[in-house]
Amino acid sequence: MSAAYELLWRLLHVLLSLQRALAAWLRACFFRGRRGRWRWRAASAFSRALLAPAAAAVANGPFAFRRPGAAGRKAAAAAALGGAGARARKDAKSLQKLPGHVGLVVAEEEQSYADVAGLVVWCMAVGISYVSVYDHDGIFKRNNSKLMDEILKQQQELLNLDCSKYPVKFANQDETDQVLKCQSTLNVLSSEDGKTDIVRAAQKFCHLVAQKQKKCTDLDMNVLENLLSSTNGFPDPDLILKFGPVDSVLGFLPWQIRLTEIVSLPSHVNVSYEEFFSALCHYADCDQRVGK
Repeated sequence: MSAAYELLWRLLHVLLSLQRALAAWLRACFFRGRRGRWRWRAASAFSRALLAPAAAAVANGPFAFRRPGAAGRKAAAAAALGGAGARARKDAKSLQKLPGHVGLVVAEEEQSYADVAGLVVWCMAVGISYVSVYDHDGIFKRNNSKLMDEILKQQQELLNLDCSKYPVKFANQDETDQVLKCQSTLNVLSSEDGKTDIVRAAQKFCHLVAQKQKKCTDLDMNVLENLLSSTNGFPDPDLILKFGPVDSVLGFLPWQIRLTEIVSLPSHVNVSYEEFFSALCHYADCDQRVGK
């Protein structure tokens, strides 16, 4: 019986020795494979500890970079435009093509007059002749005087008081000639200027046919466009900047945007000049085949 216990004890001792030897071998292999990385981590930790005071001094010093907040972005935009729009004109010349008519579609619950006015002024500064501002509920349209006041204010802030070179006028359908002569023309639209305007144009044409001033066969694209009151004197939009999470232009000029390039941006609130110019670059680089 004692011999059996002795044999069992020796067997356990051998197994324990094998287990220890295997564990030691595995640790040696693992250490050789990780030695380089451990050394690198140790050196990195030492470097961070050594350079931490200097990094903290740079981060908190007078030359530290900090992302500008909402208040600082206007100043940054003014500096970017360079006084009387020097940078804007330079940026415009660097583009292969520039949209003649830009639509600003705000598909957000929050409306910022200051940011929309800034976008309008940037359009003016780069040489875009026609700008349309649209929101489905017509908030900007009902408060167009407030928007105009903000645009004049933004002209002074962003263009360094050089407003005479960048006149802006609200579109007036009764004075089309004056609209076309103006350097930059602004049109403020709502949902009633979309499908509803097409319905009104169709009613006008039917009325002309009933009075025998027109024939049914006279209806074509040019006739219909002349009957549309919302964009009379305006070319079709070349580019739409749509702001908001909604993947829709919410009824913005459905007849006029069949060939329009659409660029979506997250929000018009605190939008930067770089984001605006990036959208212009996208338009300049796009290949418009006009249905071919």
